[in-house]
Amino acid sequence: MSDTVDTGVIRVFGTGATRDTAAGKLDYEGFLSPAVLQRFAEYMHKNRIQSDGSLRDSDNWQKGIPRTAYMKSLWRHLMHVWTLHRSSAYVTAEMEDALCACLFNVSGYLHELLKEKR
Repeated sequence: MSDTVDTGVIRVFGTGATRDTAAGKLDYEGFLSPAVLQRFAEYMHKNRIQSDGSLRDSDNWQKGIPRTAYMKSLWRHLMHVWTLHRSSAYVTAEMEDALCACLFNVSGYLHELLKEKR
């Protein structure tokens, strides 16, 4: 049980320390899964090696990829996920990679959309 009281105006911790209320603040720790972020980072790191053997920067995608390219890639990976899902003998690592690929494309598409909005 928590020794914190949140009045909606301030939080009072069991130690007597106070902070503003947590109400209305984004809860990144609650919204995100460390296991998913770690697996996604592993997938992204593995895929930094390009077909010519060179290593691309981890943030290379932030330079800009057209939304149409993200959408086409997303559909290819989504079809892979769906095919694996329908198979009773799929390999977990293959499904994890396919889901990470979908996550990359969704994130990249959203990144480009948010850039345009700014």
